[in-house]
Amino acid sequence: MHDHDHDDHHRHAQGHDHDNHYSDMQARVKALETLLTEKGLIDPAAIDAIVETYETKVGPRNGAHVVAKAWSDPEFADWLKRDATAAIASLGYTGRQGEHMRAVFNTADTHNLIVCTLCSCYPWSVLGLPPVWYKAPAYRSRAVIDPRGVLAEFGLMLPEEKKIRVWDSTAELRYLVIPERPAGTEGMGETALASLVSRDAMIGTAVPAARRF
Repeated sequence: MHDHDHDDHHRHAQGHDHDNHYSDMQARVKALETLLTEKGLIDPAAIDAIVETYETKVGPRNGAHVVAKAWSDPEFADWLKRDATAAIASLGYTGRQGEHMRAVFNTADTHNLIVCTLCSCYPWSVLGLPPVWYKAPAYRSRAVIDPRGVLAEFGLMLPEEKKIRVWDSTAELRYLVIPERPAGTEGMGETALASLVSRDAMIGTAVPAARRF
């Protein structure tokens, strides 16, 4: 069972990246990358390594900070529920195009999953670069039609009784999943808690687990 929240659906601003063309900025970056590669000034493999770092390590640390603070500070968690845009901005993370944020909290009864069905809108300010699979048509369509099956393919098997709610990001409103705090993390500080939070957990395709020391 799942809900699909359209939020007046997509009023995508011109220039957002769709599958069939580059935005002006993307085209310029691609042309510059091609030119520098041909001149032997850059190594495409090095660029791939940098992109992977920002996708999975540097970028998502912002969101992990938000999650860890929500886990350890009830007042911040309440603010995040009421006005995620302001709460996240208080930590220094703001959207590059003025989009608003909404934090959706996983509970014992409900698991949240983020998708962007018509494009690839993504909470850049807290998660950095979107993973390739997030932009793929297969994920964008199947996450809505068969979210439980998609999660199973990511290795996340949820109980049948747990509701899955799918949130459809837009150019104006983007979502951040606040996963449940793992058991056995009592007494951990924010830095240690943040280390448990992956990018995928904040999209909803994974859940954090306490590390074994």
